Amino acid sequence: MRVRVEAATVNPSDTLFRAGGLATHVAQALPPYVAGLEFAGTIDAVGPGVVWDTGAAVMGMTAFIPDGRGAHAEQVVVDARSVVDLPQGASMAQAATLPMNGLTARLALDRLGLTAGQTLVVTGAVGAVGGYVVGLAASEGIDVVAIASPADEPLARELGASMFVARGEHAAAAVREATGAGADGAVDAAVIGRQILPAVRDGGCIVCLRAFDGDLERGISAQPVSVRTYAVESEKLRSLAASVDQGALRLRVAETFSPERAAEAHERLEAGGVRGRLVLSF
Repeated sequence: MRVRVEAATVNPSDTLFRAGGLATHVAQALPPYVAGLEFAGTIDAVGPGVVWDTGAAVMGMTAFIPDGRGAHAEQVVVDARSVVDLPQGASMAQAATLPMNGLTARLALDRLGLTAGQTLVVTGAVGAVGGYVVGLAASEGIDVVAIASPADEPLARELGASMFVARGEHAAAAVREATGAGADGAVDAAVIGRQILPAVRDGGCIVCLRAFDGDLERGISAQPVSVRTYAVESEKLRSLAASVDQGALRLRVAETFSPERAAEAHERLEAGGVRGRLVLSF
């Protein structure tokens, strides 16, 4: 289907793409290269066999790897299995923050396979991915230990964390002390790598958003995840929308930018400290 984009987020993957860090993944694509992994907008054309009405409001993911065509454009062509209806009452900007970040969180939790009563530690717990991990895990009865800036403790607890530890070199040790043997699993949304190891129990698992740096210990495993695994999992995306409707997930827009200010949005994200997502509004 072709979607007229109304809102598209700016993610770390987009700044990495712009800087050339993903060049090998789009080696066969022709310029211009267009970033943007998630969007919200209205359908304006569908292919044969696609049972969506034109004019429908949708949110979804693009496949800018490997075709080099993402959502930072007025129109984008995507797989119909990559889109779903917006959550009830959500604006286009709010809805755009959910598909890629939410599916990354869902994938991370699915890989860990934790159950109610087990303990999960989340780094970057108030970031876009980390915040969704906290909300989803808490809604499933998992005890969440959030690691973030001290000033973010109120927000982390609002998102669903039952325990909070201030980030820093002693954070993992503090988690271990607070939990006894350590957490059953970890989602390293802040990409701190080896620093999180002391927070995890023997035989536990760390899900990381990039390749784990360094050696593991005590039987702990590390599983890098790529959201492309869930790119056409519309039922999982629909379930995320339902979690928003039920109040388990909060959609957070930090700031919106016109397309002409896209470079400014990239600079703002790379400066750090963004809570929620930056959104390009078309």
